[in-house]
Amino acid sequence: MTESRPHTLFSFGTLKDGHVQTALFGRTVPTSPASLAGHTTRPQPITDPAVIATSGSDVHLTLERRTGAVVEGVVLRLTDADLAAADAYEVDDYVRRRVLLSSGESSWAYLDAKPLRPAARIVIVGDSIAYGRCDPRGGWAARLAASHIAANEADHRVFNLAVPGSTLTDVVEQTPALLAPRRPDTLLVAAGINDSALPLAAPAADGLTRLTDNLAALAATALRHNARLVVAGPSWIDESRTRNYEGLRFTRERALAVRESIRTWCAAHHIDHLDLWEPLRDRPDLLVDGLHPTPEGHRALFRHLESLGG
Repeated sequence: MTESRPHTLFSFGTLKDGHVQTALFGRTVPTSPASLAGHTTRPQPITDPAVIATSGSDVHLTLERRTGAVVEGVVLRLTDADLAAADAYEVDDYVRRRVLLSSGESSWAYLDAKPLRPAARIVIVGDSIAYGRCDPRGGWAARLAASHIAANEADHRVFNLAVPGSTLTDVVEQTPALLAPRRPDTLLVAAGINDSALPLAAPAADGLTRLTDNLAALAATALRHNARLVVAGPSWIDESRTRNYEGLRFTRERALAVRESIRTWCAAHHIDHLDLWEPLRDRPDLLVDGLHPTPEGHRALFRHLESLGG
């Protein structure tokens, strides 16, 4: 028989309540005081009758990023079955993600299901599409920055550090040194259409073989900064115009392989994935060269990203 693994879960709301624990787990569970820096809480209305009946409240709390703030709570020590019960209890407004507690301990916590909604300081890394190539207004990233900063000019920041031509391997190498001075709470990675490319000349290392290792490295980097990793992309390509792009071959089959690999890895590791494929799918008019979006294409990507991310 497989033994249940121990899990730690940071609770700042109803899961601290012994009555809720008994209802979910059949007992109260071991807990210890804990805190989470860089966060505050805000009310979250709940409409699920079963959750309201268990908790006794139709308003729970959700986390929001705020520099200098601290949320006090407890760490629950859970079994596999307990964690599954907690997942079932939390409504669709929440997702389980890793956080770094003030003690330095990594723990699960339930965060806002729209990953950009609670963010304050966002760092964007990626390639030419994230950089905003072919759009004099800076692409979807610049539109995201304008919207995010307008919501709270005093506290919100967006740093676009994307570099045209970058693969995820490049991003893994470049990103760690860039984060500390910018104090991000969210690391938004525009995942690598360049990782799907194959050179037309001499063979090179296949980016697909390193894709998940690179995502794992970025997740570890984000967690060290107590930042939430959000992976966006890839976007749709028009293969008929990308067969020989600056010595690289881009195909829809390979782009779809990147998309599926990212989606599968993110789901398995409780990482946020914002899929950018659909807004441009079968819309070659929204691509300049089959690969880079037009200004209107970037606008479509931003609107889609905003709907998914918050």
